[in-house]
Parts: sequence; structure tokens; C-alpha cells
Amino acid sequence: MPRPYKRRFVRAEPNVTYYKPRGIPIGTIGEVVLNIDEFEALRVKDHLGLPQKEAAQQLKVSQPTLHRILKSAHAKVAHALVNGMALRIDGGPYDLPKVRWFRCFTCQTQWTEPFGTGRPEVCPRCDSHYLRRLAPSEIGEKQSDEKL
Repeated sequence: MPRPYKRRFVRAEPNVTYYKPRGIPIGTIGEVVLNIDEFEALRVKDHLGLPQKEAAQQLKVSQPTLHRILKSAHAKVAHALVNGMALRIDGGPYDLPKVRWFRCFTCQTQWTEPFGTGRPEVCPRCDSHYLRRLAPSEIGEKQSDEKL
């Protein structure tokens, strides 16, 4: 029996989870499933351009494991593109953070608050009241995971 997969850390689930060739009915093409951890590996390594060591730390896996995840993801995306197939992003062994992200409009500070603590009233850096919660797609990699 193979060893069970270690769960990967994914910052947020993707906003769009299905891609297909334009003008072709969905019932006439095949589908490739890209796991969410594979999507996250592509995002941090290829899209954000992080070095492999930092990307592996973000997913909380070893560098060889990240390499295997990326190799699988690249193969699946290439297969879907070359063969005109749909690409569905779904499933896989992953964990989501148990925090919410906020941004101050005044000083552009970003920080996290745990779920269940209510909405913050003021920015921890400048005491501004102009705050908003960030959507998963707005969460960047440049801010710290620590509360200011």
C-alpha cells in the first residue's frame, strides 16, 4: 500500500475552476483534472516566479515533492492544450488557511485576522477606518503572514 499524500498548504481556492476551448461543445471534448495543489504550485512557481525553495515552503512540502507536483501539473496542462481538451481544477490533498486577509486603503497595509474574531475596526499600523477584506484572488505573496 502506498504512503498517503501529505496535505499541501494552498493560500486560496482558484476563482475560476474550468477552462475549455472556445466554440466547441463540452460534450464533444475530453477533460483533464488539475488538482488544486498542482494549480497552487503553478501559481507560486511559474506565475509569481518564486524560487523553488520558497515555493516549496509556501506549499509546506519538500523541494523534490514540489518538483513532482509541478511536473504532473505541466504535463496535464500541456496535454489539455495540445489535444484541445477542457481543464478542470478540482480536488487533491490540500488545506486552506484559517485566516481572513484585510487591507487598509490609507497605508496599503495587509494583515490577517483569525476566523471568528469579528471585523477589525481600525488598521493596526495607521488607525485608519478605511479597511476592506480581500478576496482570495487579491491576496499577494509580498505581505507577511504575521499580524502587525
